[in-house]
Amino acid sequence: MQTAASPSPWSSTAYLAGARACIAVAISVAAYGLVWGVLARQAGLSLLEVVLMSGLVFAGSAQFVALDLWTATPSTLPIGPIVLATLIVNLRYLLLTATLRPLVHPGTEKRSALAMWWLSDENWAMTVAAMARGRGSIAFMVGGGTTVWCFWMASTIAGRLIGSVIDDPTRYGFDFAFTATFLALLLGMWKGKADLLPWLAAALVAVVSARLIPGSWYILVGGIAGSLVGAIAETRSRHARQS
Repeated sequence: MQTAASPSPWSSTAYLAGARACIAVAISVAAYGLVWGVLARQAGLSLLEVVLMSGLVFAGSAQFVALDLWTATPSTLPIGPIVLATLIVNLRYLLLTATLRPLVHPGTEKRSALAMWWLSDENWAMTVAAMARGRGSIAFMVGGGTTVWCFWMASTIAGRLIGSVIDDPTRYGFDFAFTATFLALLLGMWKGKADLLPWLAAALVAVVSARLIPGSWYILVGGIAGSLVGAIAETRSRHARQS
């Protein structure tokens, strides 16, 4: 039960804290958002299509996958494969949202479920880090998501507008921004040697899956493998402490 002394999980203070916490990672998001905008122009997306996709989908990895399947002619646009590929890539959010279940207070389930639209890999990582310090909340997550969304929108639109100037994003190193962002998030979540085993398991399974299974299933398979190994290790550690 929430007491008068405890802050509301939907407070503006928590929202603003999340928004501020995600500014640094949002700048990195903007770097590969610029790349996506440039590639979207090369794929034949109009400015309106870029605005709608970035604003409504709001999922960088899924949007990159969609560009690989995009065709300039609407009559030949493979809607089914694009939707399926997006679904596969975004299945990892089942795992990410599950980790935020402790933040959902009784009576706020529907509101919290709707708020998950703002979830991205970046503000999820920042929210989990805040949870470890006892300061995480749904409002914190939404605040961070708002920051990331604004930077993502601005950068993808900018990339679409200046796409004719930056014809090759790799020349400027923008293509590495996606990898660099996730490496920074990963190191920020490091708690100790206990994290090493699930991380290695997830990486190994993802690499093997990428070679054996077509498409982007390796993202989900690697995430599940790492989660299972982490859960098993945590259970064993808990039993060892109790005995």
